[in-house]
Amino acid sequence: MSGEQIAALLAAAVAVFWVLGAYNRLVAQRNDLGQAWAKVEEAQRQRGASITLLVTALREPLAAEHGALDALLSAQGASTQATSTMASRVAAEGTAASWVAAEGALTAAASRVFALLEQHAELRTQETVAGIVRAWHEREPRLAFARQLFNEAAQTYNAALAQFPTRLLVRLFGFGPAGRL
Repeated sequence: MSGEQIAALLAAAVAVFWVLGAYNRLVAQRNDLGQAWAKVEEAQRQRGASITLLVTALREPLAAEHGALDALLSAQGASTQATSTMASRVAAEGTAASWVAAEGALTAAASRVFALLEQHAELRTQETVAGIVRAWHEREPRLAFARQLFNEAAQTYNAALAQFPTRLLVRLFGFGPAGRL
C-alpha cells in the first residue's frame, strides 16, 4: 500500500468516526429533550387531574355556568391531545407550537373559571374546592419549571444542530429543530 492510500484510509476512518460521534451526540441530546418533555407531561397530567376534580366539584353549585366548565374540560382535552402528539414527536417545531396554543386556550378557560370562583366567595371557602384550587396553584410553578427545563434542552439541541460541521449531517439523518414552549 502506498502512502497516499494509507492517508486516504486514515481520512475515511476519521470521517466515519466523526459522523458516528456527531450522530450519537445528536441522539443523546434528543433523548435529553425527551426526558425534559416527560417532566412537562407529568406536571400537565397532575394539573389535568385537578381540572377534572374542580369541574366535578363545581358542576352543581355553578349550574348556570356549565359553558365555562365545559370549555375548561374541552380545553383540557385539547391540551392532553397536544401533549400526546408532542410526546410522539418531541423534536418537532410544529408539535410544540400546537401544544403552546392548546395551553393558551386552557389558561384562558381556567382564568374564566377562577374568575367565577372569585365572584362566589362561598365556593372558595368550601374545603373541597379550596383544596383543589390550592393544589392547582401548587402545580402551576412545577409546570413552569418543567417548561423551562424543556426550553433549555431544546436550546442545547438546536445549537448542536446548527453547529458546523454537524449541520451537514442533520438532513441526512432526519434531525430537525425542536420547538420551544
